[in-house]
Order: sequence, then structure tokens, then C-alpha cells
Amino acid sequence: MPERLTTSQQVARSLDQGWVQTTSFIGSILSGMLIGWLLDRWLDTSPWFIIILALVGAYSGFMRMWHYAKVAEQQAQDLRSAKDRAGG
Repeated sequence: MPERLTTSQQVARSLDQGWVQTTSFIGSILSGMLIGWLLDRWLDTSPWFIIILALVGAYSGFMRMWHYAKVAEQQAQDLRSAKDRAGG
């Protein structure tokens, strides 16, 4: 049976998940930009690598957010199924 959370615990869990998703998205973009900046300085190709890797980082961040959304949806479906089986 799934654990029962108080309202404040549910809010805290949602905020925690939101922060994880936000920092993951921003971190993906910033890491791409940092690696691009380093490659541009090393290869003297400014600004091509920073632009390309920032876009790759944004793509990675969006894919990660999509994955988080799919997992959350699956968890919600599992919770609804458990409630239906329990008769509640």
C-alpha cells in the first residue's frame, strides 16, 4: 500500500522535485556552454562550439524534463490503480 503523506509533505516533495528538475535543466545548458567556451578558446573557433554545445545542452535538458514527466505520470497511474484495487 502506498504511503500516506500529509499536505505539507506532498508540497515539500513537489517543491523538491521541481528544484531537481530546474537545476538539472539549467546545469545541462551551462555545462554545454562551459565545454563549448573551453573548446572555442583551445581551437580558436569562437563562438561556434559555445553555440552548438549550448543547443545540445538545451536538448539534453528538455529530454531530461520529458523523462521526469513520464516517470511522474507513471507513478500517478500506479497510485490510481492501487486506489482502485483497494476500493477507494
